Amino acid sequence: MSADVSGLEAIADYLARAGAEMDRQTRQVLAKGALNIKRDWAANARASSGRYAPHYPRSISYDPPTVGPGGAFVVIGPDKGAAQGALGNLLEYGGSKNPPHNDGGRALAAEEPRFFGAVEQLARGLL
Repeated sequence: MSADVSGLEAIADYLARAGAEMDRQTRQVLAKGALNIKRDWAANARASSGRYAPHYPRSISYDPPTVGPGGAFVVIGPDKGAAQGALGNLLEYGGSKNPPHNDGGRALAAEEPRFFGAVEQLARGLL
């Protein structure tokens, strides 16, 4: 038995290009969402931290997005090595004498509809 498989190379090449394009666009969507969350988180922190943590808002950052076979993610939050960045857990979640500010949580909630809209648009464009 024999089979003509000459078209398989073209299909494999097309799928490889499509996969690379999907990774690129996924990184773009994640980077835009991360930037939005970072900006909103810092703005929330400026409003809530007041005079007690004036440097904390500048500690909010994000790492470049990671896209791979296991999924895609980006890490956003205070840089513990930056001025007042180590206060992140206390300010975000509160403590025994301090209420939680939820600056990052509010920023994440604000970005959620925009992010899912961008993911939906990405999926439609790739299909």
